[in-house]
Amino acid sequence: MKPKVIIILALSIISLIFILQNSKVVTIQLLFWTVSASRIIMILGLLFIGFVVGFLLGRK
Repeated sequence: MKPKVIIILALSIISLIFILQNSKVVTIQLLFWTVSASRIIMILGLLFIGFVVGFLLGRK
């Protein structure tokens, strides 16, 4: 296996463990909106946004 694949797999496993340990419901206030959702959904959403931004900025 290539080192890049191993690093991606390791980070994915660490992220999954972190996400599964944080299942509490949280409330986030954005200006005039109040959003209540599971911390798992919030973290997954932020990870997805981070991957998309990283992919778009990393393209040549």
